[in-house]
Amino acid sequence: MKLTRRVKEILSWYESDNPGTKMNLARILMEGKLGGTGRLVILPVDQGFEHGPARSFAPNPAAYDPRYHFELAIEAGLSAYAAPLGPIEAGAATYAGSIPLILKVNSSNSLSTTKDQAVTATVSDALRLGCSAIGFTIYPGSEYQFEMMEELRELTAEAKAAGLAVVVWSYPRGPMLDKVGETALDIAAYAAHMAALTGAHIIKVKPPTEAIFLDAAKKTYEQNPVDVKDYAARINHIVQACFAGRRLVVFSGGEAKSAEALLNDVRAIHAGGGNGSIVGRNAFQRPKAEALKLLNDIIEVYKSKP
Repeated sequence: MKLTRRVKEILSWYESDNPGTKMNLARILMEGKLGGTGRLVILPVDQGFEHGPARSFAPNPAAYDPRYHFELAIEAGLSAYAAPLGPIEAGAATYAGSIPLILKVNSSNSLSTTKDQAVTATVSDALRLGCSAIGFTIYPGSEYQFEMMEELRELTAEAKAAGLAVVVWSYPRGPMLDKVGETALDIAAYAAHMAALTGAHIIKVKPPTEAIFLDAAKKTYEQNPVDVKDYAARINHIVQACFAGRRLVVFSGGEAKSAEALLNDVRAIHAGGGNGSIVGRNAFQRPKAEALKLLNDIIEVYKSKP
């Protein structure tokens, strides 16, 4: 695998990592239609845990089969496929070596009344299945945030020692945050920065809105203005929070929306210097042909000049 100059530059940001971890990061960065560009489009399918099977897959019944998601990610030329243990086990042999895999090692569900996640897989599972990385969610603001961060610390150390990369979903939620607060610019930047501080190689956050939620932050943002009205400027602020862009940051596709609305998000992410998108429901809930077109359109945006 011959690395591009851009991928070599990105790998140089991770100064403490061993050759195995850098190799697995390179596998993700060199895969698919965006290989070598420093941009990523990842298919995450953990929604069965989070929302239940019907809410996740009934709009496109083919998606009940875990193999469908492997095939969708491969045919679309994506950078990686991320899922919990069971779905990856269901296709690990058939699709071995076909696309980098990210094993999501913790999950929640909609029956829970707490803002927490259970650890449902191990680093050993990721190695056994040939994964390039583990994925882990933290909830900054939750009553259980510190326990989650401590679990992440242990899994991160084990993953890095074994030569795996670490992807952190950082989703603010908890008793002090309402729906506005969960995606407010200051909170999203704080969550992204926390993920970088925990040692993540790739950080996943939701696109930020123009709201500034914390009273303590409002004065700082007034004295040091960010153009909150401009979507790309908000994205760039999140990139700044990820060690001035020296950590990869990708943005979720969120709830189901029109193709054009999603592409508008992608254009802002690209213009703001984000490293890409991690798109689940907006892809696999569509018929396959439609999903492939949408994913190709997203890739074409990231191929273009910002």
